[in-house]
Amino acid sequence: MSSYALYYYDQCPFCQMVLRGLNSVNAKIELKNTLTDPKNRQELMQGGGRTTVPCLRIDDENGKTQWMYESSDITRYLKSL
Repeated sequence: MSSYALYYYDQCPFCQMVLRGLNSVNAKIELKNTLTDPKNRQELMQGGGRTTVPCLRIDDENGKTQWMYESSDITRYLKSL
């Protein structure tokens, strides 16, 4: 089973758009605020190569990790779960 983490911060309007859409998602999404916890920002930079938010980290069942940065792509992907 895949696991998911959303990197975000509260003041970002694109993050808020994605966060509002989480109510209708049938998967557990770990929330990682990059402003309140610098460790989350560091994880995002090391894994995805940049600190842009929102970013959805997708760890699939085969151990492959994908980093998705565009808010509309994230929303569309989460609705498909």
